[in-house]
Amino acid sequence: MSLEGWLAFCAMETVLCFIPGPAVLFVLSVALARGVRPGIAAAAGILTANAGYFALSATGVAAVIVASHELFTVLKWAGAVYLVYLGLGMLFGRTRPTPAASPQVVRGALLRGVLVQGANPKALVFFVALLPQFIEPGAPVVFQIMVLGASSIVIEFFALAVYVAVAVRARQLAGSRLAGPLQRVGGGFLVAAGARLAVTRSA
Repeated sequence: MSLEGWLAFCAMETVLCFIPGPAVLFVLSVALARGVRPGIAAAAGILTANAGYFALSATGVAAVIVASHELFTVLKWAGAVYLVYLGLGMLFGRTRPTPAASPQVVRGALLRGVLVQGANPKALVFFVALLPQFIEPGAPVVFQIMVLGASSIVIEFFALAVYVAVAVRARQLAGSRLAGPLQRVGGGFLVAAGARLAVTRSA
């Protein structure tokens, strides 16, 4: 992989990471409702699932899933339903005084981040459709995927951290009086992300 190809991938990844999608909306919702540590944990969960997608891409399994309309549809609806479920829980659930940075909350945000991104077929489409454009057939493919994967994770962590910082700042400005409304705003983000995911097509 040439330096020019790697830089082009990083530039494209940077732009795509800042476009709000299910991952961004989920991280925003957690950071708005719970604060910085759960927000970062949610981002870590997203990146953990992405690392799994890169591993699938290296073995060719991701291409099989995307090529199968049935598997793609099941994955899409599972992700959409889960996002809407989380969003409705935040919209209509009671605001609890659970400490924002408690270990239980942080672990929950991490796990939900893995599940949200793991059930997002758009991520699979991205890796299967775009990665080959930056792979040089004459060079070791797995090594190139590892380089691109590490670069993608670093870039996306930075992008998600920016969203967490913005959400936490908004949370600080709003104060504790608006904890309930902020939680409902986060729930609305998740419902919107689920609806958006539900209309995703495999091609």
